[in-house]
Amino acid sequence: MRRWKQFAAVTVLAMVSALPARADDDFLSDLGWGSLAVVCNLFYVPAKLAWAGVGGVTGSLAYVVTLGDIDTAKKVWRPALGGNYVVTPAMLRGEEPLYFSPSEDEQLLRRRRTRRL
Repeated sequence: MRRWKQFAAVTVLAMVSALPARADDDFLSDLGWGSLAVVCNLFYVPAKLAWAGVGGVTGSLAYVVTLGDIDTAKKVWRPALGGNYVVTPAMLRGEEPLYFSPSEDEQLLRRRRTRRL
């Protein structure tokens, strides 16, 4: 099963790199970016879920050890549970930011952007 995933990833990357880079052909460009996003997500999503899981457990332990200090727990939960869980083509093109583990400043900026929309 693992070899099949590796073969699929290499095949998709080879197809994407072989595509012509023409500005007038949006379909092939979208296909390439979308395929690259799928391949990236094969590795990114499990890593992010593991990070969030460990952060969730660690934040819960911090809450218990500090006898219910929610501020301490939030300092662990925000960076671990925040951020993007999926990579999109726009993120790969640099049009949107990609946050694996955002800092406080990055989270505030992101909230401001979503309020404007």
